[in-house]
Amino acid sequence: MEYTSGDSSWARALRRLGRAMLPRHRRDRRFGWSVATPVVFGAAGLLFSLTAATAHGTDLRDDRRPELTNLIAERKHEIATSRAGAARLRAEIEAQQQGQAGADSAVDEQRRRGERQLAAAGLTAVHGPGVVVVLNDAPRRPDGGRPAGARPDDLVVHQQDVQAVVNALWAGGAEAMTLMGVRVITTSAVRCVGNTLLLDGQVYSPPFEIAAIGDQARLQRSLDESEGVALFRDAADNFGLGYQVRMEADVQAKAYDGSTALQAATTGS
Repeated sequence: MEYTSGDSSWARALRRLGRAMLPRHRRDRRFGWSVATPVVFGAAGLLFSLTAATAHGTDLRDDRRPELTNLIAERKHEIATSRAGAARLRAEIEAQQQGQAGADSAVDEQRRRGERQLAAAGLTAVHGPGVVVVLNDAPRRPDGGRPAGARPDDLVVHQQDVQAVVNALWAGGAEAMTLMGVRVITTSAVRCVGNTLLLDGQVYSPPFEIAAIGDQARLQRSLDESEGVALFRDAADNFGLGYQVRMEADVQAKAYDGSTALQAATTGS
């Protein structure tokens, strides 16, 4: 056999190799397809069966957001039901205690003492002039973009922002306060999960509304002097977050109706 150099000899060698690998007769090619086709369809059927068994009738490509939404809704309903049951039990206890009034002078004295502290503890409804502060996330842009220099975290209200307003209002002499309509007392904790607010087992979405009863001028001055509130105002100016303060002649603060049980406490030094 003679070997020659150059592209033509290599091309001829490759063509010969290709012809050698292919079936020599049309009947052989038909036999190859007749064997391969059932195998392919069988594998496809097995794959479809496994997918259906794994999905259990659902779309595997779906995310878990609908499931999480339903779970959150169920938990909120359970919390609301538990709160209503607890309020009903407290009312029954109160009725029993009042029914026993006069049976023991020492008990009656302690009851009267406790009743005098109800307002200070936030357990009675009050109303009066005050201020309302509203914090909100920056609006979404139609193009999905962000202001220059802004990160995603710069465009939402955070726990420290809500806490800064709450602290400033207390420092300004607030006599009573509500957050999203829920009475704030000494044991209330402000927590945020993502851009939602968690308060007394309930989840709230922005805008967040904080209302305080007290001297309006003093409350406004305390807000203006708060370093934490000033930082949020700067973010509102730079990134479009919402910050609004309005004076109201009659702010309503309903009585706190959650649990007053303490898990732990320490005495002040």
